[in-house]
Amino acid sequence: MKIFYDMWYRFGTPPWVGQARSELVELVEAGELQPGRAIDLGCGEEDNAIFLAQHGFQVTAVDFSRAAIMKAEAKAQEAGVEVELLVDDLTGLVSVNGEFDVLVDYGTFDDLSRKDRAAYVDQITDLAKPGAKFLLEVERWFAGNFDIQRLAGESDLPRWPRGWTAYLLTRR
Repeated sequence: MKIFYDMWYRFGTPPWVGQARSELVELVEAGELQPGRAIDLGCGEEDNAIFLAQHGFQVTAVDFSRAAIMKAEAKAQEAGVEVELLVDDLTGLVSVNGEFDVLVDYGTFDDLSRKDRAAYVDQITDLAKPGAKFLLEVERWFAGNFDIQRLAGESDLPRWPRGWTAYLLTRR
């Protein structure tokens, strides 16, 4: 998977690149997500991270694709925002420290194997401080530790991605 995404970012533009996700924008603009320490998990070219930084969040953005992080660095500089960018693996974090008020994951969890999902849950749960908000596209793995609010979703789309659902999770 890592090679696939690294090549995609290096030589192309995935379909989700271009702007912050609408649910994230709505939550920030409605005041549901207040500025604080945020992490964009599997940030890609960091459109979500840039949006958060522009709205007063202290942002860390993580992706395992070095090519994505290189593009993200250029985008952050062009946008005039400061984002801590890290190349790291969300199933065995080495570079990320501390707890976060806001966590965002659009599509990363979906691509993981069952084994890697369990490792991801362990890693990410430790990053969420009590009361943290977690905007995620998958709920089943986190129901034991988070209160979950379904925000939006579609399925059977004619083009990839075939389906998605966005959730806002609050750490218990």
